Amino acid sequence: MTYKTVQKELRKYASKERAETNAWFFKTGKGQYGEGDKFIGVSNPDARKVAIKYQDLDFKEIKNLLDSKIHEDRFVGLEILVARYEGADIKEKKKIVDFYLKNKKQVNNWDLVDTSASYILGDYLFDKDRSILYKLAKSKSLWDRRIAVVSTHFFIKQKDFKDIFALTQILLKDKEDLMHKAIGWMLREVGKKDEKQLTKFLDTHTKVLPRTTLRYAIERLSSVERSKYMRR
Repeated sequence: MTYKTVQKELRKYASKERAETNAWFFKTGKGQYGEGDKFIGVSNPDARKVAIKYQDLDFKEIKNLLDSKIHEDRFVGLEILVARYEGADIKEKKKIVDFYLKNKKQVNNWDLVDTSASYILGDYLFDKDRSILYKLAKSKSLWDRRIAVVSTHFFIKQKDFKDIFALTQILLKDKEDLMHKAIGWMLREVGKKDEKQLTKFLDTHTKVLPRTTLRYAIERLSSVERSKYMRR
């Protein structure tokens, strides 16, 4: 079983129409964040089916998938890692995390980050030193910074909000819209778990948050609360 076996299986689900739509949706044009990325048009549910089927693929073959120019190959490679991680013991989990970080350059679009970061890195760091997230947050790479933020989703689910609040403050001047959205998404997730903690943070930081971040963060608040924060 090699990466070529996986690619062959994946291409059974390819759609030219979806490939064209995805190329537009994931901003692959010149100067856009996904410039040069290539799609064959496989839906995420179909890609995940392939990943589950081949989750025993060894690391060398997974790396070949991650090194592919085809977006869906990389997506499946990451989904295989997630599936492997879920069933792994602590020694294997560390091996997967190290592999993930070593190959993070290939986690180079927002869906690739979102399908992997919290499930691998976030889970692993929950009871460990999290300084790697702060290092990633200061990276020049948009995708490194998004990995840092999205990884906190695992912590947020456990009602641990300190890192997303700290990272938000570090990234207040980030110029990338994808970061504004990611931070707003995580803040919204805080609100799902503890609305008082979210509003306490917003009361202090609303005026300095990017407007996109604020809009995402307050989506689940009452209309009265939303209006109050948007007027500030």
